[in-house]
Amino acid sequence: MEPWLAPFASMTDGELRDPKQLLGLARAIDPTAPAGSLAQGLFVAESVNVIQRALDAGYLPFAVLTDERWLHASEALIEGLRAANPSLPVAVVSTNEMCSITGYETTRGPLAAFHRKPLPAVAEVLAGAHRVAILEDITNYTNIGAIFRSAAALAIDAVLLTPSCHDPLYRRASRVSMGTVFQVPWTRIGSSRAWTDEGLPQLREASFATAALALRDDSLPLQAPSLKAIDKLALVLGTEGDGLASATIAHCDYTVRIPMAHGVDSLNVAAASAVAFWELRWERG
Repeated sequence: MEPWLAPFASMTDGELRDPKQLLGLARAIDPTAPAGSLAQGLFVAESVNVIQRALDAGYLPFAVLTDERWLHASEALIEGLRAANPSLPVAVVSTNEMCSITGYETTRGPLAAFHRKPLPAVAEVLAGAHRVAILEDITNYTNIGAIFRSAAALAIDAVLLTPSCHDPLYRRASRVSMGTVFQVPWTRIGSSRAWTDEGLPQLREASFATAALALRDDSLPLQAPSLKAIDKLALVLGTEGDGLASATIAHCDYTVRIPMAHGVDSLNVAAASAVAFWELRWERG
């Protein structure tokens, strides 16, 4: 197997971000490759729409692998990828070969590996923003992708992820997002699990109030007029099981709840994000 197929086959998401693993990959492809040739890492995108949005966002393609049954629908896309990288390797294989290489029983279109970009600074992402979402330690890729899709559709200006939150560029997350992870500005906030120590001062320096979505007796209802009137607001969303850390809630300016009915205590975090994004959207003049 050609070494450039490794991102689709033998390499995990973590390895695609590991400088040592990537140095090995670069040298396997070209023994004269400089040490930093893959320094930012790689990610894999799946399906025509997701790959096109990554390309439109300026990500440089690294390699393409496609089942032959997707080739006709992908021809224009592959031409665009080759225009961005004239030396782009492309493999067209049978369905059985695709399964053998990737281990996936099914794919929803071609696969393309891309070079990652350096993450922007928090201040850069917040510049000009009025509504941002903060994802604290969310580890379900489907939920991450769904939150990004809602963020794009419902006018969230940026998404900030805590250090333990999983990667939005992971194949499943970007696919569920329909490629919107390449359209909504995002970066990491904080450098440790206690992200609020660094992160909240950065938010306050940018004039953002923070609202923790949590089930507390003293929570404001989501539809409280005072919340929507806030010019710059960061909505903090927690993990699927435990919700936000108690320390995070204590340090936020507001605690907010979505009123429930019929004895239901809460929504899935992706569903809750969509409700909150819509209710607290910033009215652009």
